[in-house]
Amino acid sequence: MQTVSTYYLEMTSPSDLRAKSPVAELQIMECEIRQFEYSRFLYTLVGGAWGWTDKLSWSDEQWRDYAENENLRTWVAYFKGSPAGYFELQKQPGRQVEISYFGLAPKFIGQGLGGYLLTQCIREAWNWDAERVWVHTCTLDHPGALANYQARGMRLYLTETD
Repeated sequence: MQTVSTYYLEMTSPSDLRAKSPVAELQIMECEIRQFEYSRFLYTLVGGAWGWTDKLSWSDEQWRDYAENENLRTWVAYFKGSPAGYFELQKQPGRQVEISYFGLAPKFIGQGLGGYLLTQCIREAWNWDAERVWVHTCTLDHPGALANYQARGMRLYLTETD
């Protein structure tokens, strides 16, 4: 069995954000009309390479309850018209916002898009009346995920290993 380490990171002030410059031709848009089918598509498009399996067995009703809930907001990054990645923010109790999902589609990894997408993700979290923004990642995610979160100013506060 493979050992997996999970890293929990947080940001407690918007001034901690170390922004990455915009990327030409990358457009980031919020999905203002919630469609659980599109959320499921993005989840599999981005998460397939990293073994995201926790929601693969969900029914349509489970997806609808999750993706069309008012406490969840989804943004999609488009590069030359194609979905290049996405992020989801979930409102938590106590004015906390979790980055519940974040990533790029396989064809767009390594093109310098992740830092700017994460910058926008964190900005949107703060714009949602947050007092704290947090995320967790693990050793099964992209090898650069932890470094990207830290480069944007998120601080590691807990590591768990199983």
